[in-house]
Amino acid sequence: MRRSPDVSPRRLSDISPQLRQLKYLVVDEAIKEDLKWSRSVEDLTSGPVGLTSIEERILRITGYYGYQPWAASYKREERPRDPPGPAEAPAPAGAEAGGRAGRRCWRCSRARLRKTFWGVAVVLCVCSSWAGATQLAKLTFGKFDAPFTLTWFATNWNFLFFPLYYAGHVCKSAEKQSVKQRYRECCRFFGDNGLTLKVFVTKAAPFGVLWTLTNYLYLHAIKTINTTDASVLFCCNKAFVFLLSWIVLRDRFMGVRIVAAILAIAGIVMMTYADGFRSHSVIGIALVVGSASMSALYKVLFKLLLGSAKFGEAALFLSVLGVFNVLFITCVPVVLYFTKVEYWSSFDAIPWGNLCGFSVLLLTFNIVLNFGIAVTYPTLMSLGIVLSVPVNAVVDHYTSKIVFNEVRVIAIIIIGLGFLLLLLPEEWDVWLIKLLTRLKVRKKEEAAEGGADLGLGPQSKSRRARPSFAR
Repeated sequence: MRRSPDVSPRRLSDISPQLRQLKYLVVDEAIKEDLKWSRSVEDLTSGPVGLTSIEERILRITGYYGYQPWAASYKREERPRDPPGPAEAPAPAGAEAGGRAGRRCWRCSRARLRKTFWGVAVVLCVCSSWAGATQLAKLTFGKFDAPFTLTWFATNWNFLFFPLYYAGHVCKSAEKQSVKQRYRECCRFFGDNGLTLKVFVTKAAPFGVLWTLTNYLYLHAIKTINTTDASVLFCCNKAFVFLLSWIVLRDRFMGVRIVAAILAIAGIVMMTYADGFRSHSVIGIALVVGSASMSALYKVLFKLLLGSAKFGEAALFLSVLGVFNVLFITCVPVVLYFTKVEYWSSFDAIPWGNLCGFSVLLLTFNIVLNFGIAVTYPTLMSLGIVLSVPVNAVVDHYTSKIVFNEVRVIAIIIIGLGFLLLLLPEEWDVWLIKLLTRLKVRKKEEAAEGGADLGLGPQSKSRRARPSFAR
C-alpha cells in the first residue's frame, strides 16, 4: 500500500466514517500472516462487537502514521472487492441527521438565550419593585404613620390578579374562554365542589391572615430599622422554608442547605450585635425575622394543603385573598383609627400618591414573582430579592445615617451567601462530579495527544523498517 501524505488520525472520532467500512475491507492471507502478533484481523472480521472491544488496536492499525487502509489501492484479480454501495448508502442519511441535529441545537440555544434574556429582565423587575416598595414605604411613614392601614390598602389590590390573568389569557390563548368558564375551571383547584363558603373559611382565611402578618411585620420593622437591614434579614425566609419543608413535608435532606440555614442564623445574630443588643433595633430585627417566618409558613402550608397551582389557579387564589382582606380585615384599621393607635387628622392629609405607588410596586413584585416562571428560570427570579440589598444600601448611604461597620457588612455577606447556597439545585453535587470528570478526561486526552506528537519521530523511523503491504 502507499502512504498518504495527509495527517494521520489521532482519535476514533476522526475516522468514524471509515470505521464503518472496515467490515467491507478484504484482508489477504499474506497480510494476516504478517499481522499474527495482533488479534485485530480476527476482531475486524467478527463484526461490530469486535470493533467495539478493540478500539485501541484499531487505532494502532488504521492510525498508522501516514498509512490509511481505506485509501489504499489494494486489488486482487482472483478475489474481487465488494462494491462500496452498502457502506456509502447511509452517508446522505447521516448528513441529513447531522443537519437536523444542528438545527435542533440552534433552536435549543436560541430558546436558552431568550429565556436568559427574559431572566435578566425579570431579575431587574423584581429587584427594582421590591427595593422601590421598601423605600417608598419608609418615605410614607414620615407623613402617614400607619403600617397596618398601609398593609390593608395594598392587600386590597390583590383583587386585580385574576382580571389581569384573564386579560393575558384572552390575548395569548388560542382557545378563548368566557370569564365564567375560566373561573369554573380554576375553581377546581379548591376541590370538586369549587370555591364554597367552607373552603373559603378553611383554606383561604388562614393564608389571608399569614399574608397580612407577613406584610405588616415587615412594614412595622421599617419604622425602627433601616431598609438595608430589613431587606437582608427578610432573605432568611429561604432558610426557614427549607427547615420547615424538611420537618413538615419530609423533603430531601441536603447538607449544603443546613449550612445555609446556619449562616442565616449567624447573620441574624451578627446583625443584632452590630447596633448592640440593648438598642431599639433589636425590636425591628425581631419583627423582620417574624415576617420572614410568616412568609415561610405561608409557602410550606400552601404546598402541604393545596399542592402546586397553575397560573390561573394561583391568580384566582390571590384574588380570593384580596376579597378576604376586604370582608374580614377592614374592621381592624377602623378599630386602630378610633383607638388612635393609627390615627390621622383628616383624609386630605393622607399621601394617596405614596399609598398607590407602594401598592402598585408590591402588586408588580408579586405578579412577577408568581408568574415569571413562565418565561425564565426560578433561580433567576430569586436573585432579584437578594440584589435589592445593595440597592437599598446605596440609597440608605445617601438618605440616612446608617453606619456600615465591619460587623454589619460581614452579617450582610453571610446572609447573602446563605441565600445563594439555598438556590443550588438538589442535584448540584452530581452535576459538579460530572463536570470535574469531563475536565479530567479532557486533560488526559490533551496529554495523550501531546505525548503522541513527541513520539512521532522514533515511531515513524521504526515503521519505515517494516515491509510494505502494497503490491
